[in-house]
Amino acid sequence: MSESTEIMSIETLIKNGGVFFNVKGERPEIVFKNILEKLSLPKTISSEKLYEELCQREELMSTAVGNGIAIPHPRYPLLTDAEDQRLVICFLDKPVMMNPPDMRPVYVFFILLTSNTKTHLKILSQLAFLFQKPEFRHLLEQKPTEEALLDAIKQAMPATKKN
Repeated sequence: MSESTEIMSIETLIKNGGVFFNVKGERPEIVFKNILEKLSLPKTISSEKLYEELCQREELMSTAVGNGIAIPHPRYPLLTDAEDQRLVICFLDKPVMMNPPDMRPVYVFFILLTSNTKTHLKILSQLAFLFQKPEFRHLLEQKPTEEALLDAIKQAMPATKKN
């Protein structure tokens, strides 16, 4: 399938990717390895390739954005089909240090996998908007269920559109 002009919502991407709890690992690369063992990926990408890309991106520059949050992602879109795009949320067993701007250890990963740059940038922008909201950050610290997380996103972004 070619690049779609429609941009999936954060809610749809999370439903595609899932929410995982108590992911173990004392360093980002171990967390990546542990989550990839649990993750269902499209046939077009191997877990080994995704692992390699996530580690390479992290080596270039930390994906930690502050407040205990990181957004690991490949340097370029790895997926070929827009329907395969996903946002995987991983609440860690124990926080890991990832050289964040505020020096706060990271306790949650939002692993973003897209098929095109437009969607990638749009979702990053929406995540940045959410992460600025103290009430959303507080909810993340509670390690909410997928349903509670999706409800909070709908509340925080009532005008969320797919395009």
